[in-house]
Amino acid sequence: MATVGNTIMTSQPVPNETVIVLPSNVITFSQAEKPEPTNQGQDSLKKRLQAEVKVIGTIQILCGTMVLSLGIMLASASFSPNFTQVTSTLLNSAYPFIGPFFFIISGSLSIATEKRLTKLLVHSSLAGSILSALFALVGFILLSVNLAALNPASLQCELDKRNMPTRLLLSYDDYNSPYTTDCYKAKASLAGTLSLMLICTLLEFCLAVLTAVLRWKQTLSDFPGVCFSCLTVTPVPRDDS
Repeated sequence: MATVGNTIMTSQPVPNETVIVLPSNVITFSQAEKPEPTNQGQDSLKKRLQAEVKVIGTIQILCGTMVLSLGIMLASASFSPNFTQVTSTLLNSAYPFIGPFFFIISGSLSIATEKRLTKLLVHSSLAGSILSALFALVGFILLSVNLAALNPASLQCELDKRNMPTRLLLSYDDYNSPYTTDCYKAKASLAGTLSLMLICTLLEFCLAVLTAVLRWKQTLSDFPGVCFSCLTVTPVPRDDS
């Protein structure tokens, strides 16, 4: 083998083969660049998902405000003792005041997470959505029971009004007593109020569950470190010997 300048030459003949002489200064190996996969589709999907979560958070805040306003109206209104006993369970549970608080907090966290995606905010939004779903479920049960009890309370109200002495009834009319309130009007107003609260509560439950599922998937995808690897079962090899 002989080297002339920058050219490598082979002096030993190789029978029936072609000898290729390549200058050493022009030997370059170019590697084809592979196109990097674009994440434009994933980015657009995330942006659209964040926009939807922002809308859901806004609806949650509106639902919480509506339930809170109706709860304040329900607590400040005066009804006959028959209807007061029906609504006392709902008011004593403080759902019209505690439940909307979690609804508003959950919606606010969803909007804040859409603006600034951090691990703490995602976990907080997930916890807030779970709590909102639980309170909405409890509120749905309480409101359903109260709505079912309105009809017996209305019948008892009419019965008490008929059995009341005329002289006592007239004296109550002079003082605008709750006993003289029309039982049907009281039932209609309570049914409308409780129905609106029930609709908002059911809507909040669906939105809270949806937000919790989205946050759970977002936690697993964006923050792989929080994946529960302990749930993965690793097969143990058998020892045939």
